[in-house]
Amino acid sequence: MLQGLRTVIYQVSNLEKAKEWYSTVVGMPPYFDEPFYVGYNVGGYELGLDPDMSGASGMSGVGAGGVRAYWGVESAVETYQRLLELGATEHSAVQNVGEGILTGVVLDPFGNLFGIIENPHFSLEQEQ
Repeated sequence: MLQGLRTVIYQVSNLEKAKEWYSTVVGMPPYFDEPFYVGYNVGGYELGLDPDMSGASGMSGVGAGGVRAYWGVESAVETYQRLLELGATEHSAVQNVGEGILTGVVLDPFGNLFGIIENPHFSLEQEQ
């Protein structure tokens, strides 16, 4: 049985540049920082950076492959603009997907799809 999102790992071609970019995006340094993996605790979930590109599936800056994860935000419009200002490129503009839920997707500077979601109907329940 699935228990919910735990970890999203992005493959990056330049770990140092990715660490700088993601530290700015998430507003904190990584809690785990090794040459083979960098990990951030984002609201109790893991955002990981993996420099091993051997398994990368068609990303190469066009967002044709890989995982699409959506990270919760308070304001999709403001966060989307901030990501673009930090060097991301537009993939899917922020749109209302129904019932006031807003989503948008950018490409990070390393070719990964990075989704954001503003969902007024979702709240985290305490794990037991």
